[in-house]
Amino acid sequence: MAIARLSGGPLDGQVIPLDDVVDDSYIASYGEGQIVYRRVGEDTNTGATDGPTEANFAYVESTEGLDVTAAELDDVPDK
Repeated sequence: MAIARLSGGPLDGQVIPLDDVVDDSYIASYGEGQIVYRRVGEDTNTGATDGPTEANFAYVESTEGLDVTAAELDDVPDK
C-alpha cells in the first residue's frame, strides 16, 4: 500500500491511502465541487522493507470557491 501526503489547500497536512489507480493527480470531492492535488517530487520508501511508499501531492485548484461563510459554518443563529 502507498500513502499520499497532501500539502497546501484545505487538506494541508493530511495523509491518505493511495490507490494504485492514482497517477499524477488526486481529485477529491469537497463541498459542492472538487479539489485537485498534483504529485510533486519522487516517491520515497520504495523498497521492500522501508515502510509504505510515500508520494507528495501539492494543492493546485478547486472547482468551487473555498471561502466559507459564517452561515455555512452554522455560526449565525436562525432568525
